[in-house]
Amino acid sequence: MAIEDLQTLLADDLAAVDRAIHELLDSDIPLIPLVGNYVIDSGGKRMRPMVMLAATRMFGYTGSRHHTLAAVIEFIHTATLMHDDVVDDSQQRRTKPTANAVWGAQAPVLVGDFLFARSFEAMVADGEMRVLDILSRATRDLAEGEVLQLANVHDPDVDEANYLRVVAAKTAVLFEAAGRLAAIVSGRGTDDEERMATYGHNLGVAFQLIDDCLDYSATAEAWGKQLGNDLEEGKPTLPTIHALANANKGERDAIRRALEEEGVALLDPVRAAIERTRAIEYTVEAARERVERAKQALTGLPDTAERRALAEVADFVVSREY
Repeated sequence: MAIEDLQTLLADDLAAVDRAIHELLDSDIPLIPLVGNYVIDSGGKRMRPMVMLAATRMFGYTGSRHHTLAAVIEFIHTATLMHDDVVDDSQQRRTKPTANAVWGAQAPVLVGDFLFARSFEAMVADGEMRVLDILSRATRDLAEGEVLQLANVHDPDVDEANYLRVVAAKTAVLFEAAGRLAAIVSGRGTDDEERMATYGHNLGVAFQLIDDCLDYSATAEAWGKQLGNDLEEGKPTLPTIHALANANKGERDAIRRALEEEGVALLDPVRAAIERTRAIEYTVEAARERVERAKQALTGLPDTAERRALAEVADFVVSREY
């Protein structure tokens, strides 16, 4: 299943989530919806909301709480993207200029704060303490992941375990929350909640692993941003970590210099080292292992078109080129 097929399957629910998103963005301050809509409508895949929507359908839920909560998850994700782009001074995302490239750094940071605030208002309005607990913890984990990633910048000695800790906190946590909330909203028991949390966590890790591969292997047109962006920002990811562990001295020196200070100027020799050490293949295989764990977690859940779609989305994550 291509991602477009899942979007078609969930079209009505996605439309309801979009309405909830724009209602939550409403403000008497015109700059807030202007900046917020610019980022939210910039072509994101809505992967995290789709996990929640597909799972609630699989469980047979017929209410509407999941629309607002899926919008909250997208809000939290969007706020972190806006803050990330300011911290990294990124100029392009999804083939468009970033909000900070258009409005400067201050507006995206403050609008991102608004998105967090509105998210917590919506959580409180939902009225279930368990929901508030899951999403507040996820937001805390996200913030910790961002700080840990910042601490790792320009450090070529970051190991795989440390890197995966960042991925778990920075990316997997919202996928996990989406799966867990789907079970809770649908009135399912602890076993189904844990299955969906395990699915979401492993899907999120795989998603980030492939993102890190694409930063070195995609075409610029498909990727929608500069290749070697992680290298330019001094971020060690699994392709460079694996390459460093298996490179010869000249290759190690190039990768270390690139991560420490020279960045994308050394993209070509770094990509050559990544290719020779088969670091992309290593990272893709790690992602495939996570996808298999995600799919295995679906065993025992209702056998519906939505469950099959969740399995196929996991396969999409490792086959995507954008």
